[in-house]
Amino acid sequence: MCARRSSMISRLVVLAGAVCAGFAMPASAQVLNPTVRNNTVIQQNDLQALQNRVQRQQFQQQQQQYRAQDRIIVQQPPPVVPQVRPSCQTQIIGNTAVSTCR
Repeated sequence: MCARRSSMISRLVVLAGAVCAGFAMPASAQVLNPTVRNNTVIQQNDLQALQNRVQRQQFQQQQQQYRAQDRIIVQQPPPVVPQVRPSCQTQIIGNTAVSTCR
């Protein structure tokens, strides 16, 4: 699979270089050979197919990264809740303890 992928990528690079070289050449009148024209169309179709495949792979990898980020669970610290302590006073009256809370 890896060798096949690297082979496709190398073809893509070669085809892209050929296309770029074709644009860099000055324009001139040419007699087109139909066989060469058909090969050029096939090469352009192959190039487009390879570009589409690479774009799909990049998109899928990006989506996998997004899903991996979404799976990360961030632990939230427990909320700080103030505790109210009752202000109770205990008074001893005789033999009885009386608590008064406010």
